[in-house]
Amino acid sequence: MTKPDRNEQNTLLDVSKLGHVIVIGGGIGGLTLAQGLKQAGISVAVYERDRTPADRVQSYRVHINPTGSHALHACLPARLFAAFDRSCGRPGRGIRFLTERMGVLLSVRGDLVHQPDAIGKHRSVSRITLRQVLLSGLEEIVHFGKTFTRYEEEGGRVIAHFEDGTSAAGDVLVAADGGGSRVRRQFLPQAERIDTGVIGIAGKVFLDAGNRNRIAPELLDGLALVSAKGGYSLFVALQEIDGAAMDSLAADGIGHDGNPGASAGGPLDDRRSYLMWALGAQRRKFGLNGGAEEMQGEPLRAIALRAMAAWDDRFKTLVRLADAGTINAIAMRTSRPVAPWPTRRITLIGDAIHSMTPYRGIGANIALKDAVRLRDALVAADRGERPLIDAIHDYEAGMIDYGFKAVRNSLRAMEQTTTDSAVGRIVSRAAFRAIERLPPVKRWFAASLGNE
Repeated sequence: MTKPDRNEQNTLLDVSKLGHVIVIGGGIGGLTLAQGLKQAGISVAVYERDRTPADRVQSYRVHINPTGSHALHACLPARLFAAFDRSCGRPGRGIRFLTERMGVLLSVRGDLVHQPDAIGKHRSVSRITLRQVLLSGLEEIVHFGKTFTRYEEEGGRVIAHFEDGTSAAGDVLVAADGGGSRVRRQFLPQAERIDTGVIGIAGKVFLDAGNRNRIAPELLDGLALVSAKGGYSLFVALQEIDGAAMDSLAADGIGHDGNPGASAGGPLDDRRSYLMWALGAQRRKFGLNGGAEEMQGEPLRAIALRAMAAWDDRFKTLVRLADAGTINAIAMRTSRPVAPWPTRRITLIGDAIHSMTPYRGIGANIALKDAVRLRDALVAADRGERPLIDAIHDYEAGMIDYGFKAVRNSLRAMEQTTTDSAVGRIVSRAAFRAIERLPPVKRWFAASLGNE
């Protein structure tokens, strides 16, 4: 009897029980996938380059839409989903589209925004707290201090190699290592991620020490979006935190594990209510060159105030009141669409394949959608319902379609709100005013917000 070649071996292995899954990257998508696989009884390990759970201290909150909420509900045990739900901020009361002079173009009440059911709600959660929830119960599964360098395929298995000289073997390797994915660079070198040239300057105003009374009431009522003259955009979001609910997470064994700055009163304290703002424009508009992402605090405050010189003072007050320790700059990057590739035992989720600008606030939700769909595909293979390669192929076909659609929509939203075109701005404002005057169109528009 002749020995089967590698393709034949892969075909034979496809119909067997799935053995072990390696996930590279412990962000939102990778950890959600790991939670879902663990719940399904599938062996999984996550390899994260951070040295400890406290290394990643992203301080802003993330919007979870109904799609993301359902994905978390499907992958998390009931106890952790309940903890996630408790940690979410109070829902905003609406969304306003404004001019830089505080003129209202369109106002959408919160009750018009689509909430399909009790699970599929729009939520706002601290990135720090969400990561702690997702790590809970995965102590034996997540391996920190593991920087991926390369993989190799051998005998129907995938072997991941790390900087410390160690390696790990599995039946499937999942790239969940973000926009700069090293797995993607090896697996799909043609898949590019580019700098759009747009920079966002963002900061937080904590709603204590009298700050709440200094902010215009119009900006304390949910979300506000501004597309201004000169190619500038502003995003303003209220984050009302239930301190008692956050404190109750400790009873579930969910905490910060020593995150610097996450202590009470620190700039990364996610138990304090705050108002977040983010001013976006082409890098040249701000006079910023390379290295802008290393800038923080007062220099960026001065740049933002200079750019907003002709704006209504109520907007500039937000920049003046922001805690200097929270002001930073973010370069807007986006992936380029990539043609479908031959399916193998290596696949990708989230920003590792379809990173997008934050201008529609859906990147995390698309990663969560990836996680639950890939979980379902791997579970079907594990149960013998589908050959492994077929299951992964179907996941990838859908992911490429909806993922890059989200990339295009996000890029389009960024371009529309940071355009220099006076004609484009006039048309956009006229469209918002028309929607405001047509209730059926307004309800349709509201139902589409934040969903993908």
